Amino acid sequence: MKFIGIIPSRYESTRFPGKPLADINGKTMIRRVYEQAKLTLKHVYVATDDLRIADEVEKFGGKFVMTSKEHQSGTDRIAEAINIIQKQENVSFDVAINIQGDEPFIQPQQIQEIISCFNNADTQIATLVKKIETSEDIFNPNKPKVIFDNNMKAIYFSRSPIPYLRNVEKNKWHKEHAYYKHIGMYAYRTEILQELSKLKQSKLELAESLEQLRWIENNYRIFVALTNFESFGIDTIDDLNEVLDKL
Repeated sequence: MKFIGIIPSRYESTRFPGKPLADINGKTMIRRVYEQAKLTLKHVYVATDDLRIADEVEKFGGKFVMTSKEHQSGTDRIAEAINIIQKQENVSFDVAINIQGDEPFIQPQQIQEIISCFNNADTQIATLVKKIETSEDIFNPNKPKVIFDNNMKAIYFSRSPIPYLRNVEKNKWHKEHAYYKHIGMYAYRTEILQELSKLKQSKLELAESLEQLRWIENNYRIFVALTNFESFGIDTIDDLNEVLDKL
């Protein structure tokens, strides 16, 4: 199978404008993400709507594609990008991997883990999950939880703790049951990606503000792979400063 990594990247951000170009020890954030992805993938592109980001990618020798400013999600941006890339390069890719542009320390093994999901012919969409180790994470609405069946197919994603443990003190839930949080990397078969980009927002998606619920409501199959690596997205300047303090 032929895989491509696409990094959706916007300059405008309510909480951190210009985030992709933020300096992290001499390299921009988008460069660090790109270089980490290239450790695993032969084909990597940045999908952006801003010339400042495109100029930076060109400067460090990466590949980019310009996409519309109207996209509401990274998934839609990647759907447009894969069409442009396949036409420009006259090549077809079986799977597109959505690599978050604000995670400069993504591990190559995480990409390998998500690729492994496609050893299963039933996989249409793949993502990563990590076992929750603390009670705080279970009840943190900013860390979506995932439940999945015995075949590693996702059943539901929620900002609430799922499942609910009846008659167990909440500070003991993580000891009494294995909870998993979602790590926000996705991979899609390219033909499925085009279908996803045409779906309207769903009731569950709007309720939880989780895009993947739209796919489940429309009967798409999302398979998960377990990872031991934590995800650390940089959403604010405070997040960036925290990273810089650790380097």
